[in-house]
Amino acid sequence: MTGATGFIGTAVLRELVARGMGTRIRVLVRGPAPAWMTDAGVTTWRGDLTDAPSLAGLCAGITSLVHLASQVGGEQALCTAVNEDGTAKILAEARIAGTAHVLYLSTCAVYRDGVHRGAAEPVDGSGLVTEPASPTSRSRLASEHLVLAAGGTVLRPHLVYGTGDRHVVPALARWIRAVPAWAAGGAACTSLVAVTDLAAAIAVLALDPRPHRGAEVFHVADPHPIRVRRLVTAMCELLGLPVPVADLPLAEHRARTRAALPSLSDHQYSLLTQDHWYESSRIWRRTGVSPGPGFGRRLAEAADWYRESLGIPRPAA
Repeated sequence: MTGATGFIGTAVLRELVARGMGTRIRVLVRGPAPAWMTDAGVTTWRGDLTDAPSLAGLCAGITSLVHLASQVGGEQALCTAVNEDGTAKILAEARIAGTAHVLYLSTCAVYRDGVHRGAAEPVDGSGLVTEPASPTSRSRLASEHLVLAAGGTVLRPHLVYGTGDRHVVPALARWIRAVPAWAAGGAACTSLVAVTDLAAAIAVLALDPRPHRGAEVFHVADPHPIRVRRLVTAMCELLGLPVPVADLPLAEHRARTRAALPSLSDHQYSLLTQDHWYESSRIWRRTGVSPGPGFGRRLAEAADWYRESLGIPRPAA
């Protein structure tokens, strides 16, 4: 595994350990591994995706490569060095070792921005156009091409939430605090997936004993899209934040957001105000994982994490 100490990687590794696989896992780390990993019998390999010599021999004796590491944010050169070039380096090691099963975690942000309503994966070359807007997503799409050319499997979640999330719910909380109003009623629908459900699907694919099926792309999201209004309301109620009352036309709301949060890009804004949801039934059929028990309960499972990361006191007993 790469990315085992990150948000999603930690959840995947814990899922694999819970399935009794701890002693059969080798993880690529740049620094000391957390004690819980080594206590579970996980083997660590000190190296860096940008340093080819440090990866030499990494995949020896390995049957499945689970590549979860990504550079998120930063200039194009850095994203390319880690995501695209780093993926090429580790795939080269997989080829040398005969590691035939490769899973790569990508993102639905590889698609051209716009309204996305229930689009299926481009399994036959059709569907949504891949035209990423950011250096991160452009380099991750390039990584996808490398993995698919090697016969690997690509997973594309949209918004991932849960314990360890520093992007989705924290960004929503900052947005609502800065602009406490609905954008066009908060009617946009979006695809979410709990990190625990995503981790379960990845674990099943990584441990699949059947012959490799060849290059595939899967969306990974809860089968039921959720309206942004419901998402924000549940977040506010859970964390004790005021639920917006005012409702603004989209143009006015965008202008206020631009003034209050100038770092929020047009693409990021569109993710919160236009439909972005994806047909994801294939991944759940393939893995047999039943996502659930639903957004509200999954969000509540991560309440302590979100309160701590956002500096919100716990409610009085």
